[in-house]
Amino acid sequence: MRSRPSSQASGPARRRMASGAAAAFLGVAVALGNGLATPAAAAESTTLSGIILGVGANESQRTVTWYSSADTAQQVQLVPTAQLVNGAFPADATRFDAVGGVNIATSGGYNRHATVTGLKEHTAYSYRVGSEGNWSTTYAFKTQDFEGDYDFLFYGDPQIGSSGNTAKDQAGWQDTLDVSLGANPDAELLVSGGDQVESANTESHWNAFLAPDKLRQYPWAATIGNHDVGGKAYEQHLYTPNTDRTAPYYSNGNPASNTSGGDYWYIYKDVLFIDLNSNSYATSQGGGGDAAHVDYVSDVISKHGSEAKWKVLVYHHAIYSPASHAKDSDNKVRRTDFPTTFSKLGVDLVLQGHDHSYSRSYLIKNGQKENPDEQPGAADVYPGPGGVLYVTSNSASGSKYYDITKPDSSGTSGAGNGADPLNPDSYWYNSVQNQEHVRSYVKVGVRKDRLVVENLRSGTCEAPNASVELGQVSCTNTAEGKPVGSVVDKVTVHPYHGDSQDLQVDVPDAPPGEFGWTIDGYNGLVDLGTAKDHDGEYFQAAGQINPILVSDSRRSQAPWSVSAGVSDFKDADKTFSGAYLGWTPNLLQAGAGAKASGSVASGYDDNGQGLSVSRGLAWAEQGHAKGNAKLGADLDLKIPDSVNKGTYRATLTLTALSS
Repeated sequence: MRSRPSSQASGPARRRMASGAAAAFLGVAVALGNGLATPAAAAESTTLSGIILGVGANESQRTVTWYSSADTAQQVQLVPTAQLVNGAFPADATRFDAVGGVNIATSGGYNRHATVTGLKEHTAYSYRVGSEGNWSTTYAFKTQDFEGDYDFLFYGDPQIGSSGNTAKDQAGWQDTLDVSLGANPDAELLVSGGDQVESANTESHWNAFLAPDKLRQYPWAATIGNHDVGGKAYEQHLYTPNTDRTAPYYSNGNPASNTSGGDYWYIYKDVLFIDLNSNSYATSQGGGGDAAHVDYVSDVISKHGSEAKWKVLVYHHAIYSPASHAKDSDNKVRRTDFPTTFSKLGVDLVLQGHDHSYSRSYLIKNGQKENPDEQPGAADVYPGPGGVLYVTSNSASGSKYYDITKPDSSGTSGAGNGADPLNPDSYWYNSVQNQEHVRSYVKVGVRKDRLVVENLRSGTCEAPNASVELGQVSCTNTAEGKPVGSVVDKVTVHPYHGDSQDLQVDVPDAPPGEFGWTIDGYNGLVDLGTAKDHDGEYFQAAGQINPILVSDSRRSQAPWSVSAGVSDFKDADKTFSGAYLGWTPNLLQAGAGAKASGSVASGYDDNGQGLSVSRGLAWAEQGHAKGNAKLGADLDLKIPDSVNKGTYRATLTLTALSS
């Protein structure tokens, strides 16, 4: 708790009280500042690696996952960045215990994760992982407003290692993160389309994927791709909230096997996100297949759909995309199993990967184009009930691109891949298709009355672009014509309002209110007069402090207290202890939840310390009513008869504390 002088009372009151000028302070908690990274203070005996910041169950949470070379008890240590002193964590920094286990043999070591809770909005935080004497480097992130508009970024298939040159893939992935977050520094989530790596259990691929520090500064919402699912490294590296890791959500039906799996959900501000393991799609594999996912989505939306304005699904295998995977038999199964349920449940947006090319669908309802008249590339779309937009993201790293394929005669609706009557070179379901062999990412703007979806170039034909550099594909994109940051596609999704009129109002944060105190009226000298002799044993004087006016209008209804302590009484070089002053606090005016503190006897009576140490005057508990209170106290001064004659003064120092 820090202290600072309170505002002075208006008029002649100058916070002078008792027998002299009073010093008074008001304590407030402060949490401001920017991110900071510093090395661990002590030499590390345990190697801590692979640290990644993950999404939590809501905007006030984050997860942190990492690898450890030793099986020791570890923690996440967290503090508002403003409270670091020369990079050092204070002794009272918050700690969150980590859990985890042994890694599979090909990974080596151990994995740990912890969930950070209780974050405050508009705050910069610093954190580190490990244990006393063995902390990691310090990393930082910031929270923003917990209500209202925000942007998140969606990345398709980094698939580090798929070009055959891990270093080049890493360079492209690093550049996409740098470009996208340089252009959108206030983006609040990084959402994965799956296939973080080429080889599920190759740690050199994971090390390259996790190398960018941006993954320790912004929360990553992981998705399992077909290249991630074949081992446990995905689960070891990427912990997710609210995850159902039971048998139906594993492709082989065995969570204990050497595979990853599970479906999960979270709510971030106005969006309910549901993430599916689309690798499990057929019961013949051993898991619950698509039917289990349909039940999962239905259950989550039934329980939590009313808590958000928008519903966004994320999974790896794109069911509406433009390249070779569009014709895969497993995707035709999903294209039959999913769309009707998604329409019935009011899903707004589906984000997909896997096909390493960009597309955004027409609005799809029950597996059909909702409005036959919707035009290709429309800048604004207006879904009716059940209309869903499906988006597939291209490669975020440049490690692999798939070329767009031609429609066939397998039908113009349902599971087929027939041509679009309005644009015969495209599939019937795609409003926009694009493949330039350049890296890109998708930006989604969540607004109170719309979703804005943009596909943006994060690179050109030039390096870093592994597939092009290695001659695996050609590229004619030019920086002059289509520079980094330029828009490939943009669409605004306007919500359906039906035949009624929806009313909307923004309610801002109520003013936080203030807590403060002043000395009521003219704060003159509290003159206790001439002490009276009591049978030659002691002198006694009495009086009352100048009333203290407390005002509390805060929404938080946080507890407060006012206390005071007195200095020694002095007259030139003569002195006697302030311990001889006692008091009986009282309420002159009730309000603000105020309760008078107990009496304190003069030290003359009980050989105690009296008011020479700080004593309570009044207090209020959490949840008290707003308002004003007037505090008083009757003073009782008993002075030993050994004290020399004189006119003595002391200073009563008031302290007001509040959370």
